[in-house]
Amino acid sequence: MATTTYDAIVVGSGITGGWAAKELTEKGLNTLVLEAGRSIVPERDYVEHVPVWELKHRGWDNRVEREKTQLIQREVYYACDEYTHQFFVSDKENPYTDAPGKHFSWIRGRQVGGKSITWGRQSYRWSDLDFEANLKEGIAVDWPIRYADIAPWYDYVEEFAGISGQAEGLPQLPDGKFLPPMEMTCVEIDLKNALAKNFGDRILTIGRAAVLTRVHKGRAACHYCGPCHRGCITSSYFSSLNSTLPAAQKTGRLTIRPYSVVHSLSFDSKTRRVSGVRVIDAQSKSALEFKARVFFLCGSTIESTRMLLNSATPEFPDGLANSSGELGHNLMDHHMGSGASAEMPGHEDKMPFGNRPNGIYIPRFRNVKTRQKDFVRGYGYQGGGSREGWSRGINKVGIGVDFKNSLKMPGPWRMGMGGFGECLPNHSNYVEIDKEKLDAWGIPTLKINCAWSENELAMSKDIAVQAAEMLAAAGAKDISVHHEITPPGLAIHEMGTARMGRDPKTSVLNEHNQAHDAKNLFMTDGACMVSSSCVNPSLTYMALTARACDFAVSELKKNNL
Repeated sequence: MATTTYDAIVVGSGITGGWAAKELTEKGLNTLVLEAGRSIVPERDYVEHVPVWELKHRGWDNRVEREKTQLIQREVYYACDEYTHQFFVSDKENPYTDAPGKHFSWIRGRQVGGKSITWGRQSYRWSDLDFEANLKEGIAVDWPIRYADIAPWYDYVEEFAGISGQAEGLPQLPDGKFLPPMEMTCVEIDLKNALAKNFGDRILTIGRAAVLTRVHKGRAACHYCGPCHRGCITSSYFSSLNSTLPAAQKTGRLTIRPYSVVHSLSFDSKTRRVSGVRVIDAQSKSALEFKARVFFLCGSTIESTRMLLNSATPEFPDGLANSSGELGHNLMDHHMGSGASAEMPGHEDKMPFGNRPNGIYIPRFRNVKTRQKDFVRGYGYQGGGSREGWSRGINKVGIGVDFKNSLKMPGPWRMGMGGFGECLPNHSNYVEIDKEKLDAWGIPTLKINCAWSENELAMSKDIAVQAAEMLAAAGAKDISVHHEITPPGLAIHEMGTARMGRDPKTSVLNEHNQAHDAKNLFMTDGACMVSSSCVNPSLTYMALTARACDFAVSELKKNNL
C-alpha cells in the first residue's frame, strides 16, 4: 500500500545516500530514498564492454547535440562522452550561474547510483594532519572530530566496500583494511626506486582503490577491462548501485523513488524539526510531499545546500538551519592541472597486462615535517606508467605501409603524474539562490562565487616543478611540464557550504553531522566538510555517513529526535 510517511527519508542515492539507506534500513527504519533521476538497469545501461564500432558516431559523439545540452559536463573529457553522457545531467535542464570572472565547473550525475557510477574510486583516509590543520593555522573553524573518532568507521566502510591497496605506515596517510594491492608497471617501480634513493621525504605506492582484487561479499574480482566510468557489469568496483542499495533492499525496508526532484524541506516551528520533503515529480511535474521522523541530505555538496537555501522560513530567512549565516559559504574543491610527463627509456621487452583501473599515488610530503615558505597544506600525485599505443601516430608524420607497420608495435614507455592540491576554506567562496533563473522543474537555481586563492596558485606551481624533478631523478627524457590550474569544480571533489563545527554560531552541523537548528536533519555528503585535505574525499564521506546513521538511530530510540 502506497504511503507518504516513513521512519527516515534520504535525499540522493549516490555514495552517501546509498550508505545512509543501508545503515538506516539495517537498523530497522522504513526508509524512502528520493532520487532526482532515472533508474539504472546495469544489463541495459552499463556499456564498458561495448566496442566502439557499435556506437553511432564511433566514439566521436554527436558533438553539436552535446554542446547544446551538456557543455559543462563535457569538460570531464575522459568520462562524459558518447558512451557515458547519459550518466551526466543536462546543463540545459539544470542551469546555474557563475559570478563574473569566476567559472565553476559543476559536474553532476542524476540517476539511481548518482556519481558513484562514474567516480574515480580512489579511497584514502584522512589523518590528524588534516583534522587539526585549521586549528593550528587559525584558518576557518576547527573540526569537531579527530582521526580517532572516525577511524573505526573507516574500518567499517572499507571492510564492506572492498579497498585494494598497500600499507605504507605513513602518519599523514593512515593505512586501512586492504585487499591485495594491484601490481605496478616496470616504469612505476623505477620511479618508486628513484624516489627512495633521491628523496627522503616521499614515496610512491599503488593507488588505494575501491576495486576488488579478489572475490568479496559476493562480488567478482576486477578483470581489468579498464573503463570503469562506463559501469561495471561484474560489480567489481564499489558503487551504491552495486553494493549499498542492494544491501538495503535485502532488508525489505527500502523504497526508492526515482524522478523525484527535491524542491525544499518543510519545517515545523513548534517542534523545531523538519517535518517533510517537498518534491516535484520529474515526469509529471506534479508536487508531492513526503514525511518522516529523520532526514538525511545526501544530494551532493552544492545540491544539498541549494535545498536548504530554497527552504527559507520566517525563522530562517536566509535558508533552513542557517542561524550561523554560514550555509552556502566555504565552498572548496581540489585544484589540479599541474604535473609532468616523460618518456622512460628501457624495458622495451616488457608489456603491461590488461587495462588496470588504477594508478600510482605519491602521498603528500609538503608541510608534513618541515614548513614550506610559499604555501600551507599540501598535495599528492596520481598518475601511471604505460607504453604508447597506435594512437601515437596522430602526432607523427608518416604515410604508407612502413608507417602503418611501425604503429603495430608498441611505442616507448611513458610516465605521467598530476597533482591534487588542497584548497583552503574561504568564506568568500559561496553559493547563493538565483530566484530569477529556474530549472526545468521551476525550482530557483544557484549562482556560484568561487575562485582560487594565492595559496592554491603557489601550490600549483610547486606541483609542476616537483613532478619534473622526480621524473628527472628516474632517468626520464623529453620531460613535458604542464602548469595550467583547472577551474574549481573540475576535480569533482566539491566540499563545504554546510560545515561541521562545535559552535552553532559559526557552523551548520555538529560533530555527528546533525544540524544545530533542526535535530532530526543530517547532512553527510561533501557539504559537511570543514577543510578539504588533498586526498580524494569519498571514503571520508562514507565513514561520516555510517557514523551519523548510528548516532541518529540511537537518538531516535531515546526519543530525542
